[in-house]
Amino acid sequence: MNEPRPNVYLIGPMGSGKTTVGRRVARLLGLEFLDCDRELEAQTGASVSLIFDVEGEAGFRERETRMVEQLTARRGVLVATGGGVVLRPENCEMLKRSGLVVYLSTSVVQQLRRLSRDKSRPLLQTPDRKERLARLAAERNPLYRELADVEFPSRNCSPAIAARALADLIRGHWAEEGVAPGLPTPEQASR
Repeated sequence: MNEPRPNVYLIGPMGSGKTTVGRRVARLLGLEFLDCDRELEAQTGASVSLIFDVEGEAGFRERETRMVEQLTARRGVLVATGGGVVLRPENCEMLKRSGLVVYLSTSVVQQLRRLSRDKSRPLLQTPDRKERLARLAAERNPLYRELADVEFPSRNCSPAIAARALADLIRGHWAEEGVAPGLPTPEQASR
């Protein structure tokens, strides 16, 4: 039997629901929810945008890798990662080694809709968001698929419905591997 892998890591592009759906899934599975970017902001006292402005993307990626190292050392967590976490092999190795990696896939059209009012993401500070998102998808989607244990299409449904479906998918995956006994049932988690 494989070693138990109680942690869950959500990977995927911005706007795929990693934070919105992830928070609900964590509650359903009895895991602590952590957002990698928010944890980095709390630790540094600076926003991701400011880190990008001051240190550039390379500086941000270095900080992100150190945060991934801290988060993957924990147990019983569901982590919403940043969209670019897959760009560094060491991040991928840490995620794969310490938990179940779930790729929340989505389309550029869905991303544009979900991110239409978002002004905080450094990589969206461009006149042509559609072109930027399409370029990021072409670069990163193969990396997400390669790293993921499970792919979950991010659909146009409510976050609550998506979370229940994803929690069921994760439970099913864990059951196949014989891990995570004692997790709350959906009925227990809703109490």
